Amino acid sequence: MLKRYPSLVIDMNKMRNNAKVIHDLCEDNGIELACVIKGYNGIPEVAEEMVKSGCRQFGSSRMEQLREIKLRGLGIDTLLLRIPMLSEAELVVKYADISLNSQKEVLDKLNDLALEYGIRHRVIIMRDLGDLREGLFEREALTELAVYVENELAGIILEGIGANLSCYGSIIPSEENLNELVANAEDIERIIGRELKYISGGATTTLPLVYTGKIPERINHLRVGEGIICALDLPLYWDTEIEGLEKGVFRIEAEVIEIERKPTYPIGIKCVNAFGDTPEYFDRGIRSRALLGIGNKDVGSYTKMLPAEDGIELIGASSDHLIIDIENAKREIKLGDILEFDLFYQGVLFASDRCFMNIELKY
Repeated sequence: MLKRYPSLVIDMNKMRNNAKVIHDLCEDNGIELACVIKGYNGIPEVAEEMVKSGCRQFGSSRMEQLREIKLRGLGIDTLLLRIPMLSEAELVVKYADISLNSQKEVLDKLNDLALEYGIRHRVIIMRDLGDLREGLFEREALTELAVYVENELAGIILEGIGANLSCYGSIIPSEENLNELVANAEDIERIIGRELKYISGGATTTLPLVYTGKIPERINHLRVGEGIICALDLPLYWDTEIEGLEKGVFRIEAEVIEIERKPTYPIGIKCVNAFGDTPEYFDRGIRSRALLGIGNKDVGSYTKMLPAEDGIELIGASSDHLIIDIENAKREIKLGDILEFDLFYQGVLFASDRCFMNIELKY
């Protein structure tokens, strides 16, 4: 059978290794790890490799992914990372063991459904520490809601509180903002008379604090995806190289469909491109360029791809075409050649959609 391109190749050994490295780092610091599976669209075979590495909790924003994990009977706790829609509350109670929450009305509905099903649903109440995505902004408001859940909702277990950082507002997790989360948790504990199970201190971007030993002691839960599946952001943006992590877990292969020497500056009257943007172009004279059968539809944005070979430069893309400069390539690039690219998180998120991409699992 002929291989179809573009193709996403997933190195299962590297995946298993990275999951174990992060699991062990967290465990050594008293932190329970939720392995985030949404970044690769919850591909079950990949999730199973995470289980082999010690992961005992899977997180996703998509109920269909958590449902698939439950139906596979992996014996793993499922965590809904996006605060629930009212319309999906029944699915949440059925297939998510734990959910992140901030809205009283949603919690009331989850409680009613949990009682109807004869179970107790577990929740983490979210605080907004300045990243301005989900969560209650005022400390007192979170305390009030947490106490309400503890005392009034018989179908709900208050597992803890948490915060999201970096995903929207680009705010760095710090000792200062995470200690604020700990202080909020201790406010709640004084009122309810027991210790919360989780103080969930963020995602991959909190790992530098863990790795350098600066994480506040009571932060005992993290939700990590990119740090396992890509391992690119920490060294590039956070100046943190975690020993043992491997790059190239997800690598995309694309075929060369044209090679020509062309001008580097478009000719004619300019308007907007296919996406309504007006990119900046630079006149570098006539250069060798290759066109590949892959585009932004496959990876979200070509800027989230890294050539595996030196001397190849990404120039631009439309929905289904990628343009690269091969003037300084270290070898002769020919029509029909297959080129490989590592992917940042956004690239993996798009490329791992099995509806449009050929996916190859490499053991």
